[in-house]
Amino acid sequence: MAQSNNRGKAVSSTGQAMVRMTIGIVVLVVLTALLFFVAPEGFYPWAKAIHILAVISWMAGMLYLPRLFVYHVDAEKGSVQSETFKVMERRLLRGIINPAMIVTWVFGLWLAWKIFGFQGGWLHAKIGLVLLLSAVHGYLAGAVRKFAEDRNEKPARHWRIVNEIPTLLMIAIVILVVVKPF
Repeated sequence: MAQSNNRGKAVSSTGQAMVRMTIGIVVLVVLTALLFFVAPEGFYPWAKAIHILAVISWMAGMLYLPRLFVYHVDAEKGSVQSETFKVMERRLLRGIINPAMIVTWVFGLWLAWKIFGFQGGWLHAKIGLVLLLSAVHGYLAGAVRKFAEDRNEKPARHWRIVNEIPTLLMIAIVILVVVKPF
């Protein structure tokens, strides 16, 4: 009975967190739209700042989620620890990683179009790498579903290796953006 009550509280807490996150995203979108229409000449630095903040948030989640999987693999299915990992993984994906990826793409595409006109080999390579990072994101989202259903079949070693992929992509993307080698 107590465990059922705790799960109800967790669901309620998760629901409240999702509502707060949704309100935050709506406020961000409305304020950004206002800035875009009211002061378009001052929009670029804000768009760039929001893009960078979203990238940092996205990467933080992409680096943390596979690490959670490493520890989740060792938790006994159905245990309190396993259920806690499920909640953490779901909240991280839905509350941070997914919204951050969306904001990253929206502002990144706007910057690529408005500032660079989608021109430059470095930009095309960057977009290609961001597509790969998005594919890794999709793979991790699928893994969250498998862990939630107790269907993960991958060992901790697999998740340790997967944990390095976003890091390598991030390094290449940052070098392309800063150095613009071609």
